[in-house]
Amino acid sequence: MSEQYRCHTCHANFEITDNIWKCPKCGGLLDLVKEKVVLDPTKWKDREASLWRYIEALPFSNDSIGWRNVTMGEGYTPLIVLDESEPHTFVKVDYMMPTLSFKDRGAAVLIAKAKELGVTKVVEDSSGNAGTSIAAYAKRAGIACDIYLGKATSPKKIAQIKAHGATIHAIDGNREAVAAAAQEAVTEEQTFYASHVYNPYFYEGTKTYAYEIWEQMNTAPDSVIIPVGNGTLLLGAYYGFKDLLNNGLIMKLPRIIAIQAENCAPLARAFANHKQTAEPVENAGTEAEGIAIAAAARSEQILAAVRETNGEFITTSEEEIIAAREALASKGFYVEPTTAANYAGYLKYKRQQHEMIVIPLCGAGIKAN
Repeated sequence: MSEQYRCHTCHANFEITDNIWKCPKCGGLLDLVKEKVVLDPTKWKDREASLWRYIEALPFSNDSIGWRNVTMGEGYTPLIVLDESEPHTFVKVDYMMPTLSFKDRGAAVLIAKAKELGVTKVVEDSSGNAGTSIAAYAKRAGIACDIYLGKATSPKKIAQIKAHGATIHAIDGNREAVAAAAQEAVTEEQTFYASHVYNPYFYEGTKTYAYEIWEQMNTAPDSVIIPVGNGTLLLGAYYGFKDLLNNGLIMKLPRIIAIQAENCAPLARAFANHKQTAEPVENAGTEAEGIAIAAAARSEQILAAVRETNGEFITTSEEEIIAAREALASKGFYVEPTTAANYAGYLKYKRQQHEMIVIPLCGAGIKAN
């Protein structure tokens, strides 16, 4: 599959290189321009149970084998009924991944592409899970890796990143300060920015979330409930379901129900105020560190995706997050607070009778403090 970068703001096209991460002309975000994705489910049945079963839909040639030296079997996670009393609600257990979070979907594809481009070092900034994923796959691919984190990041996530041999840069500041420090390093060193926010190849991995749901259900759900900070899973799911729609495999897009923590909810505020983009807010502090993003770079795209699907935003309090984490644990699912925030949003969602809903369990509880 051949592709180019296109600036989301000025629409200029650029060839794919290892050191471009924003528009050289205007500084805008980059999207991928590529051939139409053709999905042929008849080819999937006899392939390995990983996201690479969808190789034709991923940004590699069909005969590409380089990814085989990077993959750790990520993807094709279980989709099960949440509870016998709620037979129309399913959870997709995406923490059953090599590094225990859904971020492995994007990291595997992004690092495989970096390897294809001949990259020898990557830089990433993260609240924890994306950094862990990038560090693990970079190590497997033989690529040096620098991870920028906030000093308040979970010690368990820091230990996991260190175990993969990455160099950690602990920044004293908020999530936006961490990103700014990483971007400064990328610019100075002319290094590959393996960003789960800025690099569009990451979303090529997270879109497999939608493919798997369709394949496992043999249909699309009515709604998907997704926690959102920077939108890496929400946008990936949206792109994946769009591919399914464009291939005639579904007749309509599922509603996207986006969940934010009350203490850091710029997207929910923008949606309620009918804004096209979100204004930065002050993070008042939340247990759901994975979605504690005060200024989402791709807010315009996130808001547009939710509106296109006739979706909505729901915010959850810290008390609701704690209670939801305990509730999921009582059902056998030990999750991070970010996933608990998502479940708390589900509990507040006014669902219709027989509405088919899928909820991602994004990160394992053992990764949190």
